[in-house]
Amino acid sequence: MLSLETRLKELMLASLAGDARSYGTLLNEVARHLRFYFLRRLSDAHKGDADDLVQETLMALHTRRATYEIDRPFTAWLHAIARYKLIDHFRRNRIRATVPLDDVEDLFATDLSDAASDRMDVERLLEAAPERTRDLIRRTRIEGQSIAEVAESTGLTETTVKVSIHRGIKAIATKLKGRAANDDK
Repeated sequence: MLSLETRLKELMLASLAGDARSYGTLLNEVARHLRFYFLRRLSDAHKGDADDLVQETLMALHTRRATYEIDRPFTAWLHAIARYKLIDHFRRNRIRATVPLDDVEDLFATDLSDAASDRMDVERLLEAAPERTRDLIRRTRIEGQSIAEVAESTGLTETTVKVSIHRGIKAIATKLKGRAANDDK
């Protein structure tokens, strides 16, 4: 299964080339992804605003799609738009977001120049796990879906999802240990 980045980027490139079906699929997948994105960032009192933020972001994506640079990651471009829509929402509604001190490092800008390289490393490491397990790890650890959401969408039990993820991560750790042992020689 393709990673979220790869799948969305392929859909975006096809839609920029004029494929209306790909554009419709892109908007549906992006809407689902954005809903999770906004729900994670809104307080309980403002979770009802998530759908409005998704719509605003989709409209911005539509009007600004020509500005997407095809050699750049699609999700970074999408998240930049979503982040600005969220900030605008906070300003418009005079919402002051508070962050626990444990999460303060998320507030500061970080150098993401190695993000593409890191993503490729993660994909290589994920190859140590079976395909279904790779998908479960991506969806929970990378895309941020909950165990319950993944279990419901795949038809698996929550226990099966947890066990599969645990075994997959264990296989990846074993691969890393083997690679480290070879590097020491």
